[in-house]
Amino acid sequence: MVSQTLTIPNLRAGSDYLCELSLGNPMLAEEQMAVFLDALTASPPEPDTLLTLLEEARVPLAFIEEEMAKRYHNKPLVLSDEEENCFRRVLAAWERMSTAYALCARLLAPFSESPQFAAKVATILHRCLYYTGMVVLEHFRARREVPASVWHDLNSYYETAEQLSVTFTPVNDSLETPLQATHCAAAYVTVLLIEVANPYSKSVRNLNLIRRWAGMWAPLVSLHPVDDEYEVPPYVVELKKDAPIHPTSSTDYLGPDARRLDTSRLGLQVSHTLSQLHQRMSPSQLGLGEETAGHMIVLLEHLSRPWTQTASRRKFQRFASKGTARVAAGFEAIYFFLGGIDFVQADSARTYSRGEFDELFAFRDRATPGQSLGHRPEVNFTTDQWHVIDHSANGFRLARGLAGQRLAYSQLLAICPHDGERFLLAQVSWLMQEADGGLVAGLAIQPGMPEAVRARRPAAKGAQGDRYQRAFLLPGVPAIHQEASIVMPKGLYQASGTLELIDGGKPFLVRMNHVKQRGVDFDRITYEAI
Repeated sequence: MVSQTLTIPNLRAGSDYLCELSLGNPMLAEEQMAVFLDALTASPPEPDTLLTLLEEARVPLAFIEEEMAKRYHNKPLVLSDEEENCFRRVLAAWERMSTAYALCARLLAPFSESPQFAAKVATILHRCLYYTGMVVLEHFRARREVPASVWHDLNSYYETAEQLSVTFTPVNDSLETPLQATHCAAAYVTVLLIEVANPYSKSVRNLNLIRRWAGMWAPLVSLHPVDDEYEVPPYVVELKKDAPIHPTSSTDYLGPDARRLDTSRLGLQVSHTLSQLHQRMSPSQLGLGEETAGHMIVLLEHLSRPWTQTASRRKFQRFASKGTARVAAGFEAIYFFLGGIDFVQADSARTYSRGEFDELFAFRDRATPGQSLGHRPEVNFTTDQWHVIDHSANGFRLARGLAGQRLAYSQLLAICPHDGERFLLAQVSWLMQEADGGLVAGLAIQPGMPEAVRARRPAAKGAQGDRYQRAFLLPGVPAIHQEASIVMPKGLYQASGTLELIDGGKPFLVRMNHVKQRGVDFDRITYEAI
């Protein structure tokens, strides 16, 4: 454990402490950094020394907290106790930095109008915006509801920057934009752009890309007071409210704190970037990252509407609902509820599990020669009960309490709707844990009535075949231009490969074509009969 008694009287003492951080052990280094920041806020040195030490702490802190965050990123909800503890510690680190910079601003008073002083204040407010934004981003990456007051803090820091006329004062930020200066308005807009990108429906991988692009292009967005009552913008942010950017229609009165976002230049940039990617320019050349061009094109096309403040067109109308849906998770449970029977290997020879073999060996005197072991594991699959909030032709919005199976974003599920008797296949399209601990999820129904089958890649001549795995056939739906497809566990797909299926009776072969959909635990592919 790190000693909790520490004082930082001067710059040399603080720099020496930071040099001795145990970066090879992120858990220990995080404790050391917490002690360091608490010491700075409990007994702060001179304002300039405090600011310098906070700036020195930024790079090691970013490394430490990203390492800590790997312990709960992409993990199913609800988080385990260890994962939850890491999440809380990362949040506390971002909050400590924001608090320390805010303290630095208070210690600098009274304010001066000199350019040097304005640059210093702009840097401090930028960091307050940055670390409050990191609190928001961390909630998104952990799929947690952003708690009350966080948006109020973010809006207040930006409002202070406006009042002190340092909104566009250049600020260096080596963590985000090492090649060019940024400013307070860009730091603020970055968080707003991430929030409107529907973050709970994005993977952590995509959220990190969105964060990178939002920070890179935020200077293209400008904020203006709403001063034309005859041309009301579609979306506004109100600086005195605890809310992010929201539709103007949800506000009864727009006061002087209302700001509209001009995203016209951002829209042109997104269109231009998409055009360059379609012309086969590499993403790394454009500064977009190291992902594939195809992946980035899909993501940018999804971002083009929210980032240009264009209302998303809903394909199917939603209807408020009341009732309880039954939800099953995992291929084993889904196969059981779709097929009505437990999965059994179609091998010619019976294969015993280790437990069955031990029982057969222990009680062999009771076994009849030539008779198979009359032992079968008890099937005990369960479903979770979810409250239906609303539904449409292609999905459901559901809610439940803490009790139930852990759920992952993009996971395959089977759902028996509140107004139906048969299970359907669905994928978790977005997922969030509310402040009270309950889960809210959006489920996208996969087209067609699913059928449970057994699948494996056929063996070469003279070789032993693979074991059969659970899979699901989805018939074609011509009305919505959906081809017949197979949903199967990850790792089974092989481009143009052959698949052997058993649908109740005799095996038959199909050729695997294209991947239509991917999830955390499944692939959905089209196929053709051989």
